[in-house]
Amino acid sequence: MAAELESFHEMPRVITFLSSLLQRVAESNDVNRRFEPHKISVFHGLTRPTISIQSYLERIFKYANCSPSCFIVAYVYLDRFAQRQPLLPINSHNIHRLLITSVMVAAKFMDDMYYNNAYYAKIGGISIREMNFLEVDFLFGLSFHLNVTPISFHTYSSNLQREMILLQPPLNFGRSLKLHYCFSEDESTHQKQLAV
Repeated sequence: MAAELESFHEMPRVITFLSSLLQRVAESNDVNRRFEPHKISVFHGLTRPTISIQSYLERIFKYANCSPSCFIVAYVYLDRFAQRQPLLPINSHNIHRLLITSVMVAAKFMDDMYYNNAYYAKIGGISIREMNFLEVDFLFGLSFHLNVTPISFHTYSSNLQREMILLQPPLNFGRSLKLHYCFSEDESTHQKQLAV
């Protein structure tokens, strides 16, 4: 019991913030978008996983040994993916596969040392073949737009913290995740538009 409490306190706040936000996004899309046309993809599971989003993220953090910044970058990737793939809303049937894939891609892009796809497949509880398919689909879904500027990173991080601190109700997710801000491709102008 003491070891569990100790490991809980070592968990970065970003895991708690991100899991809470993604839980609300998935539940909202489960209800509000259930009658809209959806595209079935490799991310879609036939049933909802029994492990919670919080526990799944904690598992990824514990075993992947990637930097906490990878979770912010994964969050940026999830937002980009949702915006570029409006027929694949984030929901309870795909969030776990999207998470393991986005964190793996973020670790490969951000960290100097990272594990291979077979290791991430074990962490995620999926086969290596499925992990490979998920990675390819995710990269194409992002149009290989992986770079995250310091401005984007700071803004997503700040807004994630602000959302959790203020306990704001979930945003209207419309046709994409639209968690916080949509950035123009030229972020050097420092312009941002609220995505509502």
